Amino acid sequence: MPLDPALNSLGLPKAPAETRVVVAMSGGVDSSVVAAQLSEEGYDVVGVTLQLYDHGAALAKKGACCAGRDIHDARRVAEEMGFPHYVLDYENRFREAVIDEFADAYLGGATPVPCIRCNERVKFKDLLETARDLDADCMATGHYIRREMGAAGAELHRAADAARDQSYFLFSTTREQLDFLRFPLGGLASKAETRALAARYGLPVADKPDSQDICFVPNGDYAAVIEKLRPGAADPGEIVHADGRLLGAHRGVIHYTIGQRRGLGIGGLSEPLYVVKLDVDARRVIVGPKEMLATRTVPVREINWLGDGPFDGTAAHQVSVKVRSTRPPTEAVIRPLSQTEAEVELLAPEEGVSPGQACVFYETGGTRVLGGGWIWRAT
Repeated sequence: MPLDPALNSLGLPKAPAETRVVVAMSGGVDSSVVAAQLSEEGYDVVGVTLQLYDHGAALAKKGACCAGRDIHDARRVAEEMGFPHYVLDYENRFREAVIDEFADAYLGGATPVPCIRCNERVKFKDLLETARDLDADCMATGHYIRREMGAAGAELHRAADAARDQSYFLFSTTREQLDFLRFPLGGLASKAETRALAARYGLPVADKPDSQDICFVPNGDYAAVIEKLRPGAADPGEIVHADGRLLGAHRGVIHYTIGQRRGLGIGGLSEPLYVVKLDVDARRVIVGPKEMLATRTVPVREINWLGDGPFDGTAAHQVSVKVRSTRPPTEAVIRPLSQTEAEVELLAPEEGVSPGQACVFYETGGTRVLGGGWIWRAT
């Protein structure tokens, strides 16, 4: 609860009944608990679920958000708690803003993170604008991240539960968006607390499994999706050692990612080999020893800066960074080249840094998210 008694639990100077909150409902347990909790507290809750891709195909898809089953589950929660619920068809926007770029990035040899683009371009842009059109005072989501008030305004902080923290996927949230967004689950100690709340509210999704896949990639088979979107994308080519030796053939660059070791089809060699580079133009997969994956210099662009003070070429920033969602932050120095580009120097080398991944900045020794950008080329 806020310290100021004049503010409600969402930090707004209104009674809950006079505060309209649009809740982005995926149909999963997290966003359902947020909607139920706010409804129980007396807020004017409006649930909104996005239909992001083909509904017919989605009905048979398990383990992904925003599928047909999930739309049904979100609607059931709204009916149980007694607040209005709407389904918005964002299929065209999602394809243009997320899926097409995902396919093109893979074709270019990158390893994209479409969930970040979805938050940035669809949920926190188009959906947020829709929430404003509905005269909402704020929009709440089920993300595990914290919004805290600092000396200069709203700040983004990692979730209390490090195992559930989703800050890597939300680095591109702007200051303006942060003023309007709320993340009620960010302070919970564990996912077990969320499920306990769902059971207490009697929600039909209390035991629903968490989504695992990218929503439009069935069974994690990226290559099959890209071949469908871009026919002819899986042209065969050569697997070549970094020293120039021809080691074999591959069935398409899109089947490989930087750092990959398994499934190369080049057994019988004396040393373990990893994918160290993808030469898309020559249709070559270049492999080499593990030490070739290590890098200390990470070029980053499209930077969203949430730290204090300007982000320009006048000063370096001592921070911690994540170059993959599954890795812990590591100490680094950011050297800005402009307001949106920088060179990040890792104090300890990291392996498998790949174009298309995000590089997210954190306060060293703290929980604050300072922004981040996109890794755009290999070094």
